[in-house]
Amino acid sequence: QVQLAESGGGLVEAGGSLRLSCAASGRTFSSYAMGWFRQAPGTEREFVAAMWWIGGSTIYADSVKGRFTISRDIAGTMYLQMNSLKPEDTAVYYCAAGSTWPRQAAGPDYGMDYWGKGTLVTVSS
Repeated sequence: QVQLAESGGGLVEAGGSLRLSCAASGRTFSSYAMGWFRQAPGTEREFVAAMWWIGGSTIYADSVKGRFTISRDIAGTMYLQMNSLKPEDTAVYYCAAGSTWPRQAAGPDYGMDYWGKGTLVTVSS
């Protein structure tokens, strides 16, 4: 059974940093893309960042470029380092895995196959 479990969310002041973790288990993700998404209250889920598990290619939403960094370790955990946080970064953050790059045209799930339950990040002004 595939499981993705996020952790590391919390309350932080604007300008601060947080590191989110996503522990993946239940299958081999070597041919998968792994990504981070977020959803603020009253808004649609949006793409944040993604990486190919093998090779390390990464893509970022324009809103987080230069502030967020996606990475992983060999143990199967993916990370999202978030620096210079802004109040507009407040959202529930989800990790996901899919056999293709996230595609907004694929619908609210971006074509991803597996999702975690999310972790809340709140940035105070």
